[in-house]
This record gives sequence, C-alpha cells and structure tokens, in this order.
Amino acid sequence: MKNTHKLSIYLDTIESYIPRFEENNLKVSKSTVGWQLDHCLKVINNVSKALETSDYKLYKNNFSVLGKLFLALGYFPRGKGKAPKHVIPPEVILKADLISQLESARSNIKNIVNLDTNAFFKHPLFGDINTKRVYRFLEVHTNHHLKIIKDMLK
Repeated sequence: MKNTHKLSIYLDTIESYIPRFEENNLKVSKSTVGWQLDHCLKVINNVSKALETSDYKLYKNNFSVLGKLFLALGYFPRGKGKAPKHVIPPEVILKADLISQLESARSNIKNIVNLDTNAFFKHPLFGDINTKRVYRFLEVHTNHHLKIIKDMLK
C-alpha cells in the first residue's frame, strides 16, 4: 500500500522495543521506553481516528511554515514539543496495552489510504494536516521518538 511502508517498519521497531518498555536512561529522558512507545502509538491511533471522523469539507490549507520545514527536514527538535493531554501515556504502562495499541496502529495506518484527500486532523502548531501529509508527519514524529529510545538504550 502506498505510503505505509516506512511506518510499517517503524511499527516493527516499536514491537521490538516492547520487551524493554520498563527501561529508562535519565541522562536522555525523564520518561521510560514504554512512555515513548505508548506516546507514539497513541499519536498514530488518535490521528487516524481524527482523520476518519473529520469533515473533509472543513479542511483549511493552513499548514504552517514551521510544519513544512520540519517535515521537509524530517526532524523535530528534542524537548521543545508538548504533547496534548489525549496522547500522554498513563502513569502505569502495561505491556498488554502496548501490544493492543500496536495492533490498532497497524490496522489504522492501512485504513488512511481509503479516506478523502482532505480528511484531516488539527495539529496544535502546524495547523490542519490532511491525508496527503499525514504519513510524512507520522513518520517524522515516530522516528523522533525511536531515536530517543535508541539513545536511551545505548
């Protein structure tokens, strides 16, 4: 399926880190590996749900310059973003929850291709992100957190 290849690889990487979900490295992050994994999966699943339930007629092409820059560079700076409440992991992260969210994410990324081009979600900094840009956004966001995990586990 178009656009899902890189995200599928990232989901395989997430799966490979699940056994180490309780580990942390305070020199890199205050969070655990599980926090990073849970957050990535919540973002993928919440974005997918928002795209599905959005009214494509309300989409505004208001994607910010900052968003365009970060997606073009394939990079988000560390420690600068603040996750919205609905994608912040719970106090206690369970392995079973990570596995369940991973299964949902695999299914959800495959369903995005069936949505209208202007199905969208509102990003707090970047503006409306439609299906045309969403895979790139999810790739860059997920990779950002996978790099943090990699540094945590060094």
